[in-house]
Amino acid sequence: MTPDPKTLRGNWNYPARIWFGPGRVGELPEACRTIGMRKPLLVTDPGLAKLAMIQDAVTGLASAGFGVGLFSDLRPNPVGRNVTDGVDAFKRGAHDGVIAFGGGSALDIGKAIAFQSGQTRPLWDFEDVGDNWTRANADAIAPSIAVPTTSGTGSEVGRVSVITREETHTKTLIFHPKVQPALVICDPALTLGLPRTLTAATGMDAFAHNLEAYCSPFFHPMADGIALEGIRLVKEWLPVAVENGANLAARAYMMAASTMGATAFQKGLGAIHSLSHPVGALYDTHHGMTNAVFMPYVLVFNRTAIADRIARLAGYIGLKSASFDGFLDWVLALRAELGVPHTLRDLGVDDRRFEELARMATADPSAGSNPVPLDDRTHRQLLEASFAGRLS
Repeated sequence: MTPDPKTLRGNWNYPARIWFGPGRVGELPEACRTIGMRKPLLVTDPGLAKLAMIQDAVTGLASAGFGVGLFSDLRPNPVGRNVTDGVDAFKRGAHDGVIAFGGGSALDIGKAIAFQSGQTRPLWDFEDVGDNWTRANADAIAPSIAVPTTSGTGSEVGRVSVITREETHTKTLIFHPKVQPALVICDPALTLGLPRTLTAATGMDAFAHNLEAYCSPFFHPMADGIALEGIRLVKEWLPVAVENGANLAARAYMMAASTMGATAFQKGLGAIHSLSHPVGALYDTHHGMTNAVFMPYVLVFNRTAIADRIARLAGYIGLKSASFDGFLDWVLALRAELGVPHTLRDLGVDDRRFEELARMATADPSAGSNPVPLDDRTHRQLLEASFAGRLS
């Protein structure tokens, strides 16, 4: 039975402070007051900047006495220049915080602007390697509020920003505990206008986050539990959200699944992401859709290490065949139902740069938490299988 969406509401503090529920974007002025922000810079993407939801937010903040500015000069796969330009806008406007409002790109750029606004070192000095994060002046990091408008990346609760470094064409993770927003407004009503294809792509991104977190070999039972329920929500509600984008309950459960995925993947990710990051950087593909393409090939590659775990997952989400094969068959059927391309070729990726992609994938931080060890050779094998559609 579909619940009343009005009941899908709550204030949570895990891992960040979250105000969840339809209509809660109207509480944005109160959110700014709560964290002491008086002159926010609202960061969004160029498409959203033209829509009523952004104009309403800016007008509402101005009417409430806030000196709000707007920055929207960013790319779908954001690059370092977008952060630099945003920091310049932040300083010109004498802003005291950031509202990151939009999909994963806007959230990542908004968080990075808030982080970098008070730093003197280059952005890349804070790449998520070793203890680089300790180089930051933590006291100079501006506060941020996140307002997601898609249900996929979960960046609203993340401690990293994923930014492409232009010189090397590599997606780089910028990490610091205070990159995580001080407050998150999850309003599923903001996702009602998402088209079918984007709903599917972002939903599969949420699925990939939960799935890879669950399969990671590291010890984190809390993350496992969150990931299990996140996958169950995807199974029950993603097809509904794609088929009927006006179903507010489906939108709410998918927004919860998205946030759960990003909460769970503090345990780790894997080859789906180590491959998707370089493909997205070089071919500008949608991250969620790229994850969806790689998913079954990575599952098969990892089978020897995860078969028992996947069987438990299949039983939990109610598949008729509680087995690895039953789960794989369901994944393939879900991809087909949602219109996910079956191969890299179908996604528009050619096979001319596999050596380069394999090297980039091995260097990606996600590779280290894959259930089966990865290197250039195995990443190349996965690229070839995904290009050919070979699941044996």
